[in-house]
Amino acid sequence: MAARQLSRRLLNTGLSAIRGGWISESALVATQLNKGSILTRACSQKVVSDQIGHSFARGFSASASRQGLIAPHGGAVVDRMVTDAKQKEDLIAACGGVTLELSDRNACDVELLTVGGFSPLDGFMNEETYNYCVDNMRLPNGLLFGLPVVLDTTDEALVPGVKVLLTYKGQNLAVMDIDSKFVPNKPKEAKLCYGTSSLEHPGVQMISMERGKYYIGGKIQGLELPTRVFPCKTPTELRAELPTDVDVVAFQCRNPVHRAHYELFTRALFAENVKENSICLVHPTCGPTQDDDIPGIVRYRTYEVLKEETGNPNIHWAYLPYSMHMAGPREAIQHMVIRKNYGCTHFIIGRDMAGSKSSLDGEDFYGAYDAQDTANKHAEELGMQTVPSLNVVYTEEEGYVTADQAKEKGLTQLKLSGTKFRKMLRAGEDIPEWFAFKSVVQVLREEAMKSN
Repeated sequence: MAARQLSRRLLNTGLSAIRGGWISESALVATQLNKGSILTRACSQKVVSDQIGHSFARGFSASASRQGLIAPHGGAVVDRMVTDAKQKEDLIAACGGVTLELSDRNACDVELLTVGGFSPLDGFMNEETYNYCVDNMRLPNGLLFGLPVVLDTTDEALVPGVKVLLTYKGQNLAVMDIDSKFVPNKPKEAKLCYGTSSLEHPGVQMISMERGKYYIGGKIQGLELPTRVFPCKTPTELRAELPTDVDVVAFQCRNPVHRAHYELFTRALFAENVKENSICLVHPTCGPTQDDDIPGIVRYRTYEVLKEETGNPNIHWAYLPYSMHMAGPREAIQHMVIRKNYGCTHFIIGRDMAGSKSSLDGEDFYGAYDAQDTANKHAEELGMQTVPSLNVVYTEEEGYVTADQAKEKGLTQLKLSGTKFRKMLRAGEDIPEWFAFKSVVQVLREEAMKSN
């Protein structure tokens, strides 16, 4: 097929992967759905054996990687869930009534620890592992790990040697064997993990003002998963559903998906380093994020209606019980580790991924490409590949194209700010279809009306 003919065909969908510089023309198949441009192409890790420290996997129950899928971080998916009813009763009894009620953030961490999302960790980091991770962005055995996974407390009675029942909103989630208790150097943690110790950063506020005086570390044994409105598949469950011997491109988001986002992750399937017949896993975080973000349950509803509206067979949807830290470059590594555990081979890195602005003057804490640079630097070591997120804009003449193409061709760009969008939602005004999907708008409008 000649390039001109193929380009004309792609223009009918509002998406030209050739113009975007993503692939050769022989690799493309496109179709039009819902008046939006939707791509529907029919579409090593080295295992480190010497484990150092108590808070990453040693002597755990783990499942080997399903053949044809990328190996999990550290070689196996950690499984800390107890299934035997009698064993659960014995574990709870062994705690002797000692309990610790978890925050929303901590409950997300417990879930990811018990199901293997944080593999190779098998519990909350002890002091040695915590310090090493803060200093080096690695576990003591050398494996990359973006951010420390810790459990905070103000309870003086929780000391090494104590078993504690971790509870959450009436549920018994896990039993923890405390083997470490320490006062963390929070300014150092903030500076090294978030790049700043300023309280203007929401992540620094979280560790400084929300977390308790002490961190406690130790292995955990899961009893049950948090009851959520949005279902969160475990790494093992999701891996069982993924096709083998294809690339799985992960798209992380914490906001509703609008047209521009959809362009980004559908175009990613046509990146030069992505094989044919691959799929995109849209894997939003539905745990706590920033105070002004849309609640997780509302975000979940927008994803579900969008999944139905688009019906794209090359897009797989799942939800992640992860609490965002807005830590920029180091959180990009954390997301890549997690998505590797869920079976992803590629990760889409957006501009200013997991970035944050000052709560006082609105200035960005990270450069637009800091997260991309850090992810690219460590991708090979993780056994993954990155796919950069192009800056796409909507134009009157050609629909969605990259910003560079729009500038080069002198195309007329249409823009709608987030502030204006929210105002239009509250006022009941029509939202242009080039900006947002009808189904998503309906969910957000209903929520906006409730708020009013």
